Formats: sequence, C-alpha cells, structure tokens
Amino acid sequence: MTTTGDAPFDRPVVLRGGTVLTMDAARTVLTDTDVLVVDDRIAEVGRHLAVPQGTTEIDAGGGVVMPGMIDTHRHMWQTAMRGYGADWTLTQYFVWYYLEHGVRFRPEDVHAGNTLAALEALEAGVTTVVDWSHGLRTPDHADAAADALLNAPGRYVLAYGNIQQAPAEWTATPEFRAFVERHRDNDRLGLQVAFDVTGDPDFPERPAFEVARELGLAVTTHAGVWGATGDNGIKLMYENGFMGPETVYVHAASLSEDSYQRIAATGGSVSVSTESEQSAGQGYPPTWKLRAYDIPVSLSMDTSVWWSGDLFSAMRATLGADRSREHLEAQSRGETVTHSALRAPQVVEWATRGGATVLGRDDLGRIVPGAKADLVLIRNDHSPVSFPLLNPYGHVVFQAQRGDVHTVLVDGRVVKYEHRLVGVDLEAVRRDIDATVEHLRSAVGETEWAAGMSPDVPESKVLDNPYTYTEFRDSSTRGR
Repeated sequence: MTTTGDAPFDRPVVLRGGTVLTMDAARTVLTDTDVLVVDDRIAEVGRHLAVPQGTTEIDAGGGVVMPGMIDTHRHMWQTAMRGYGADWTLTQYFVWYYLEHGVRFRPEDVHAGNTLAALEALEAGVTTVVDWSHGLRTPDHADAAADALLNAPGRYVLAYGNIQQAPAEWTATPEFRAFVERHRDNDRLGLQVAFDVTGDPDFPERPAFEVARELGLAVTTHAGVWGATGDNGIKLMYENGFMGPETVYVHAASLSEDSYQRIAATGGSVSVSTESEQSAGQGYPPTWKLRAYDIPVSLSMDTSVWWSGDLFSAMRATLGADRSREHLEAQSRGETVTHSALRAPQVVEWATRGGATVLGRDDLGRIVPGAKADLVLIRNDHSPVSFPLLNPYGHVVFQAQRGDVHTVLVDGRVVKYEHRLVGVDLEAVRRDIDATVEHLRSAVGETEWAAGMSPDVPESKVLDNPYTYTEFRDSSTRGR
C-alpha cells in the first residue's frame, strides 16, 4: 500500500476511518468507516476494508467524508469580476450585464472566468457545477466556455444561454445544434438550455422550448424573480405543456400559490440561491414555501460578482433564512416555534443528493457502492473548530468552511489534497484573469469602471424587464 506524498496519486484510493455521510434515503451516518474507490466508482464502504495492492491511502480519521457538493446555477463566465458588484441591486446587475457591458466579454474572457470558477468550486468541495452560461453571444464564446470546463478537473453541466438575443433566435441556429451534437454523451459535461420566460402572452420563447424538447435537453429558467419573471411566465409554460420533471426553476422566490402548485404537479425542482435572494431582491428565499408543496430543492451560488463561491455559505444562509421565516410566521400568530422544521441533514442533502436528483444523476450525491467517486473529506487538524465532532450534519452546515476541505475526488481522481489543488498552475490562471480585467477596464473606461460598482439606471428604461427582445410589461413588472 502507498501513502500520499509529492508523488502522483495512484488508483485505487481508500479514505480511512472517517465519519461518512452516506446521503442514502435514511441519511445514514457511519463512524470509523473506510471508503474504497476503484477507477471512477465507489467500490466498497465499511470498516477496516481490505484493499488492492498499491492502493493510495488517505487518513480521514477525525474528519467527515461526504459526497461532492453540487451547484445547480452559477454564472461562471462572470468570475473574473469577483466582488465587483458587492453592493449591487438586481437592477444594477441588469444594467451592467444585460444592457451595457456584457457584450464586451470576448471568448477568451469567458474561458478565463470559467476556468477560475471551476477551480474555485473544486477548492470548496463543489464537484459538479451547472454553468448557467448566458454570455454565449457567439459560437466562439460557446466553444471557449466548453473548452474551459473540459480542461478543468471537475464535473459540469453547461446550460447554454445568450442574454443578448431572443431565445427563439439563438436556439434556431445551426451553430447551436452543432454545438449540442459535439458535446452529447460526455459524462463530465452535460448540457441544458438556459433562458427566461417574460410572461409576454405572445410567448416568444415557445420555439426555444420546442428546440430543447427536440434535442432532449432540460430547460433551466430564472422564474419568480421580482419585477422580471413571474406567474405569467409559469402559466404560459404550463398551458403549453413545457413544464416537466426535468425543468429547473431558479430562485422561484416571488410566485403565487398557483405557480408553486403547477411546479409541484409537474414534478419540477427549484434551485435556491439564498445569498442572492437575500441581497439582490428576487424575493424572500423560498425554501419555507417549497417545503409546503414538497417541491425538490437544490442549492446554488449564482455569481461570484457578488457572493461566495462555496456551498457551505449556501447551506448556512439557507438554514438561517428558512428558520427566520418560520419564527416570523409563528410570531405573527402569537405563537413560538419549539422545534425547527428545517434541519441540518436536509440542507446537506439539498447541497448533495438534491443537486444530483435535479440533474437526473442517481450515481452522484451518495456514498454507496457503485456510485461515482465524487467525494469530499472535511478535515483540518490545524483548526480548533474541527473538534469535537458531535453532530456531523450540524458541523458541516455551521462550522465547516472551504479552508477545512482536505481532499476532493472527482471521478475517482484526487483533485485536491492536504488543502491544496493538485496539478493546477494558479499563476497561469491569474495571468488570464488579469488580462480579462485589464480588457474590461479599458473597454469600459476608467471613470465608468469606477462608477459601475454602483451604476445608475438609464432614464430611458425602468428595469422591470431587462430583456431586450421584448417590450412586454404587466402588473407583475410594475410597468402597466
């Protein structure tokens, strides 16, 4: 048996003696347990496992072994602007990306952002990311996005989108179809179609839904975003037969009871970005409402232009927002909450198996024999916060952070070990990001760049509807 060091990692790999969150249906916790990985799969889970000759051994004692986390909605192409919009509202985000400067991103800028976002995710134990890539305004931009993901050591779903053009236009191009055909059936790069539904009664998004259905691709859509997408869009999707179990509704934070019922009845799921919803203004984070309708939930980070890029923050924020709402609702009735409805194991499930369910991947999000070996070891022997480990689920949600991620495996390959990414040239990534930032600052202009951190809203348009392909307004967008 070999142990880890400076040499390349050999397969098989065994994680020895950890507390294992299996994320099976019973959310079973196994103590002092080994996880053996052979090739790209979990081969065995148990105590004191006998392993093949030459197996690499990683000590997980005192740590938590959990499935790799899954982010179902992240605008990876924007990551070069990390923190730039920390004080933005959603309207200001629309101004910057939809109306003014999103068109300035070159293919190489999309590539740089995706690469940085991919590494950021892996470093935080997020092994699968849905790249909600709505900056793909040319085929070259799309190729750059895919190339970056294919060359990163994680697992991804590229949700193809273009906010600068009507969905019916870009989905109808031969270039889009050719892109889909080139990237079909790649285990590490799935595909979705990403666009929003404005609620325009002419339903200009119908052709895009039809193309997605023809190509067998799931649609992911920002729905229930206050002032932009609301109940009229859900109603159109429902009445025209475009809501199904594969459909992912992002945010869903400002919808009516009818819309939640339609999502529940058709088996759809919601990607909740709690940090985003709390700060940007899509509506109150909706997990308290989704639980009432038993709508499946996954978690996401949205964009590093504002928020953190890890799901520890997402889990913590989600549990806090849900419990806050529960207390407020009870107090409004003169009552007191004595037992929390949303508990730590449920939120960890949303961050792991919940995302796998959304993606239709029953081989992800669980630690059971036969599942894909996408694994995270949380262990930090140098931190006083790492012990005692009394409630593993509570520890993951409220105590752990990206700096505690010791080891990450994707497809059985060790991509992070002893708190450091393996085989990554961060200086090369930094050079590419610096070049993108320099390009954007130059293209925007130094004065405008500084003002862009709190951009004014154009007098010509109240941004209830940021989509340039329709002038539709209704009462839900406050623009009757």
